Amino acid sequence: MSSSTAPLARGGRLAALVVGLCWLAVLFDGLDMFIYGSVLPHMLAQKALGITPGQAGDLGSYATFGMLIGALTAGTVADRVGRKKLMVGCVTLFSLASGLCALSGTVAVFGLGRTLAGVGLGGLLPTAISMVTDYARGGRGALTIGALMTAHHAGGILSAYVAKWLVEPVGWRAAFWVCVVPLLFVPVLAKAMPESLSFLVAKGRTDEARHLAGRFRVELPAAPARKDPADRWAALVGLFRGGEWVQTLLYWLASFGGLLLVYGVATWLPTLMRGEGYNLGSALTFVVLFNLGGIVGMLVAGRASDRFGAPRISAVWFALTAAGVFLLSVHMPLALTYTVVFLTGVFLNSAQTMIYATVSIRSAPQSRATAVGWTSGMGRFGAVFGPWLGGQLLAAGNGDWGFTAFALAGVSSMVFIAIAALRASRQRTPAGGAPQELLTTG
Repeated sequence: MSSSTAPLARGGRLAALVVGLCWLAVLFDGLDMFIYGSVLPHMLAQKALGITPGQAGDLGSYATFGMLIGALTAGTVADRVGRKKLMVGCVTLFSLASGLCALSGTVAVFGLGRTLAGVGLGGLLPTAISMVTDYARGGRGALTIGALMTAHHAGGILSAYVAKWLVEPVGWRAAFWVCVVPLLFVPVLAKAMPESLSFLVAKGRTDEARHLAGRFRVELPAAPARKDPADRWAALVGLFRGGEWVQTLLYWLASFGGLLLVYGVATWLPTLMRGEGYNLGSALTFVVLFNLGGIVGMLVAGRASDRFGAPRISAVWFALTAAGVFLLSVHMPLALTYTVVFLTGVFLNSAQTMIYATVSIRSAPQSRATAVGWTSGMGRFGAVFGPWLGGQLLAAGNGDWGFTAFALAGVSSMVFIAIAALRASRQRTPAGGAPQELLTTG
């Protein structure tokens, strides 16, 4: 968010309240996102709902397709109803959808539940990021977003423990009932979360905005300038003008491979590790270590990028990710495997982030939001394809190729982002470039 729409002075108490509530919401988002991958080995072993490996991959893609819809519509809906109401609606939707999964008696009903959950998950994360950006204390926007993203990986860790403690003794449905618990958080979110000051001002609700600002002793943001729809299309067209189309496609392809890798591994890691001979308990421990690595990666990626450059870090990170993912196909001593999984989590979950940072830095100010948004949107098609690909490989009896396929996706992203960086280095960096920001991997 530009400085013209952010409060000039932000109260620490208000920032802590907003970040805390958003952190809990994103924690539940991560729990619901990762729970399917955590219970999938058990569901396949027990042939729950008659599920096959191919169908399991399809079901994983349903959730990510729902996330694509949720992410693409979140901005429009938030502009109409407000960010607070959208967050409440998203938490309600993915919680109820998990209840539908728990009650499902067929693969079709389960798939509907995962799709609806994906819509809620996809809408929540960008909205939460917008909220914490709006209220982050001066100069701490990137740090605040990085802290928020740790909640997503904390939810992944929680999903592994939920599966470990409940699935074997009680059954897979119990894990999805746990994902309904966030409904209890909805009234708290609705009562305690303040609406975005920027939204209130933009909608002309100045009295309400002044009351909220006075209550927390913060300054009102300036009213945002109205944008003509033609300006948005002009920004999109500008991404393809002259030789820019090559650069744009390189970023899109890198993002596609990156999110294929992120969501493919997130969905299939426990199942593939169990296929490598590890028991279910060890396979779920890998999920914990993978997400712990994600938390560490989110906290260090921005600093490394500030020092060495986002394009360079993104390319190196993808190379290290590909090496780590490929090594997981080799049966190593358990302690060494744990180390590789942790380091893979560090690099994998922040490599995609550095693509967004690269696009943000390399883009002209007037087209920056459009460039990052479309790079993220195109990448989400990779998020849909990744879980499906893993399922097809398992269904064809080629599960051993799963890690190799995901490693190749990492190599492709490394190549695309490296070529884009080399091309960009020959061009003059646009004036007025903003500092790199730590953005979501989704």
